[in-house]
Amino acid sequence: MSDIFQKYCHGATSAAILGQIICQKLKEPIVQSVYKNTARDLTDEMRSNCESLNGSRSNLEKHILKTLAEEEDFDKYMDYINYPRNHFKSFIRDEVSRYITDQFSVSVLPKMEENIKCLQQKIMKAAHDSTEHVQLNRGDVSLWLKSFTQQLSDQLIFSVKNLSGLKHDDVDDVNLLEDVIRKELPAKISDIRSRFNTKTFPVKLDFKFRPDELLIDHLCQCCWVQCPFCKAICTNTIENHDGDHSVAIHRNNGLNGWFYIGTTNLSINICTSSVASDGHFFPSHSDDKVPWREYRRAGGVYADWSITPDLSELPYWKWFVCRFQKDLEKYYNKTFEGSGKIPDNWRTYSKHEAVETLEKYI
Repeated sequence: MSDIFQKYCHGATSAAILGQIICQKLKEPIVQSVYKNTARDLTDEMRSNCESLNGSRSNLEKHILKTLAEEEDFDKYMDYINYPRNHFKSFIRDEVSRYITDQFSVSVLPKMEENIKCLQQKIMKAAHDSTEHVQLNRGDVSLWLKSFTQQLSDQLIFSVKNLSGLKHDDVDDVNLLEDVIRKELPAKISDIRSRFNTKTFPVKLDFKFRPDELLIDHLCQCCWVQCPFCKAICTNTIENHDGDHSVAIHRNNGLNGWFYIGTTNLSINICTSSVASDGHFFPSHSDDKVPWREYRRAGGVYADWSITPDLSELPYWKWFVCRFQKDLEKYYNKTFEGSGKIPDNWRTYSKHEAVETLEKYI
């Protein structure tokens, strides 16, 4: 009787130790899964609820231009003009960070709580089902561990390999093992939950599962080639696409530093009206002038663009040139004088009117 009791106690102790170890080793995979699932749920929510992120790249650009106008920061404007892809990514990251901070208690935290609750239920179901599986097949603890980890494989990065090296031959009561996990797991879950906050959320996330990176992948996998005259971004939704680059609305090409030959006067021309004119330009790589109407003759990047002659123009950029005239002149060490004198009617646009036109044209 004493031997049986000792064996039972030894087995119970082994089951308790194994159960505790399993719960401890489940902790990090649970954290990873909760953050990953919450990030995915949050990304879907932002794509629905966040105005700047709930559409195409054109919609995103409209919100970027609105934000730039609100902030009136010349350096940020030039970052957008010169490095649009990086600027878009930075804007998305800022939007996501602000959303997470503002909505943490009402949206992010409840999602984390729900995800960890579901995981806890699935872990306990896996433990119970594994116990039944062992009893039905007259198996042992090895079969229990195999069944348990397989059932969780689609939820957690957790396998039998995580338990390799653990001695479990003495565990002969899988019911007891299940009971230990049922008792030990809630404490681990509570410990994880106690660390949910706005600071740890972005830190704990695997880079590729971060909401901002998921949204960047969604919104920035497109063409980023810029017009060689005004630096407007090609609007094709496919990166490395076939055919010409194009954009609906071009800008004043003085924004890109173009100036009238033989002067230090920045250009006020807009690409779409220039290609309808009888004028000429000098490509950046050549001293040979090329007729605007035959701009593709310049070869290279010029030949890859389809610029349709028309008189469409975005008042937004006229307002920008007027608002930041001195900054642009200092940036390019040239002036809006002579042939580049800013037309008086450009100065009639208020910031409000300029921003409103974005709704019409973009």
